[in-house]
Amino acid sequence: MDGWRSNFRVLAAPGNGTNPEQLFAAGWSACFISSMQVVAGRMKVVLPADVAIDAEVDLGRTGDAYGLVVRLKVSVPGIERDVAQRLVEAAEQVCAYSRATRGNIDVAINLV
Repeated sequence: MDGWRSNFRVLAAPGNGTNPEQLFAAGWSACFISSMQVVAGRMKVVLPADVAIDAEVDLGRTGDAYGLVVRLKVSVPGIERDVAQRLVEAAEQVCAYSRATRGNIDVAINLV
C-alpha cells in the first residue's frame, strides 16, 4: 500500500490521544484500500498511487444506546468515473469492515 493514504476524522467530542472511533476509521479505510487493490487486480485496472480515503466516524445516541455513522469519501484520480464507481462498489463487497457492519450501522461510501 506504499503511496496510498487514508485520512480519518472523528466527529465526536475532542480529547487527547486516540479514541476507538479514530482507530475504527483508520482500520476501515486501510481495509477498504486493500480491498480496492484486490478488486482492481480482478478487473485488470491499475490502481493509481494517490488513491485516498477520507473516513469520518460519528458516535452518538440512538435511543437508549450508542451508535455509529460512517462516511467514506473515496478518491481514485486518473480513472474514469464509471470504472472507479464499479471498483468502489466491488470493494465494498470484499472489505471485511464493510461486510461486518452491513445492516448494523449507517454507512455512506461516496466517490469524490
